[in-house]
Amino acid sequence: MIVVLVVAAGAAWESRALEVLGDHPATVVLKRCVDVDDLLAAASSGQAQAAVVGLEARGLDAPAVARLADHGVWPVAVVPDDQVEGATARAGRIGVRAVVPVSGLDGLPDAVQAAGLGPRPTAPPPGYADADPTQAGPTAPQPGGRVLAVWGPAGAPGRSTVAASVAAELARAGRRTVLVDADPYGGSIGQQLGVMDEVSGLLAAARLATAGQLEERFASVQRGLDARLSVVTGLPRPDRWTEVRAGTVEHLLELGRATGEVVVDTGFSLEGDPVGELSGRGRNQLTLGALEVADQVLVVGAADPVGLARLARGLVDLREVVGPAPVQVVVNRMRPSLGWSEKDVAGMVSGFTRLAGLHFLPDDRAAVDRAIVAGRTLVESGEGPLTKAVAGLVAALRAPA
Repeated sequence: MIVVLVVAAGAAWESRALEVLGDHPATVVLKRCVDVDDLLAAASSGQAQAAVVGLEARGLDAPAVARLADHGVWPVAVVPDDQVEGATARAGRIGVRAVVPVSGLDGLPDAVQAAGLGPRPTAPPPGYADADPTQAGPTAPQPGGRVLAVWGPAGAPGRSTVAASVAAELARAGRRTVLVDADPYGGSIGQQLGVMDEVSGLLAAARLATAGQLEERFASVQRGLDARLSVVTGLPRPDRWTEVRAGTVEHLLELGRATGEVVVDTGFSLEGDPVGELSGRGRNQLTLGALEVADQVLVVGAADPVGLARLARGLVDLREVVGPAPVQVVVNRMRPSLGWSEKDVAGMVSGFTRLAGLHFLPDDRAAVDRAIVAGRTLVESGEGPLTKAVAGLVAALRAPA
């Protein structure tokens, strides 16, 4: 026997759904809920195994579906016949994997039984687009490009500058590129590039992902810099990381990868938050999520003694997070006054993890200052040693590992 909750938001199909569920010997309707809050309260009792929902119900979003999953309740969506394709896609994005058209209501009890008797649901992050309850994996991205995650230890080694420069160089090489600022401790990409929009692209993406609308409105969270390069600006204040729910960054990056290259600027910390691990909303999850979906990781470290020590420790910590993604190390601000050659630095760094490549960027403070003051990328600020070194780095990234 499957116990069912129903919330239809006043849809015309509700009476027919209640009728077919009531007539079926293996299903029983526990409650007709008036709204999503009522649904969640009923689900918390632990008596139901499935919920029949209308996607139009106010408040039915990814977090609500995740709370249903916490209580062991499978949602089944009923969708209009003329909107099956679009509604199925939206249902999948908020984590509802079973969909029944209005014309197929006679089969609703079977769908409810399949959901209620299946494996217990786990809280799905925003970005899942499979409406088949037997499939629990995220939608595979189209083969458009790669996700390049730029990470580095604490101490401002130049992550944001490298991320913006790599993205600009990829765009100049003819690749459609999206630059994403996912630093949970306060984004700076927008300020560096002179983008002073009041609306954060990352927060806008978080709101759309919660509503299951990020895929169709993906372009709206980007700010175009030129024909091939756009940017998703970061958090306006560090304390607003709580507005970015678990799974948002991963979904955003996968959508970007389907259109071309994605360069994501991350935070420095790889530590897990015990509270966040339970709720899925730890502050560092923005960084960890970006590294999880990355196809390549660029690790940026400063060339001075303190920076290299932090880099070495960071590579050890990163090894437990990244998995099979190739790691490229970028030693930034390399200068003769340190007294070390590139060979010396390579010997210091290479013993801490298996590297797919080691690259050096010269200390060209004048070029960086010109770019930041003008609100431009290094590519726009003119040719110089640093610009040429970034071009060589990007050429190496495009080559097979």
